[in-house]
Amino acid sequence: MGSHPLNLAVRFLLELAALFAMGYWGWTQHDGLWHWLLAIGLPVVAAVVWGTFAVPNDPSRSGNAPIPTPGTIRLILELSFFALATILLIASQRPSAGVIFAVITIIHYTLSYDRILWLLRN
Repeated sequence: MGSHPLNLAVRFLLELAALFAMGYWGWTQHDGLWHWLLAIGLPVVAAVVWGTFAVPNDPSRSGNAPIPTPGTIRLILELSFFALATILLIASQRPSAGVIFAVITIIHYTLSYDRILWLLRN
């Protein structure tokens, strides 16, 4: 189920929403130059980390692993990424959006139990 095309599409949308949440939080934190640096920089750094640390031959990704990472570490990275997005939405005075994002993420990972087991074994 974790590599089903519909579930992969949901995960991709969650990734985009998480990056948006990070940028939105950055936008709401400061004025001037920091306003722009946080709004652009935080999502860029998060996207680079997301794309760089991967489990080799992950069936839900391209299979490429720029920096090969154990599955447990990758799972922690993913859960931290989505948890950060949830926290930042709430911190940006968007608690409803944060809760909705968290619920969709939990549903996604529940449906992706086979991928979670794969990550824990690799």
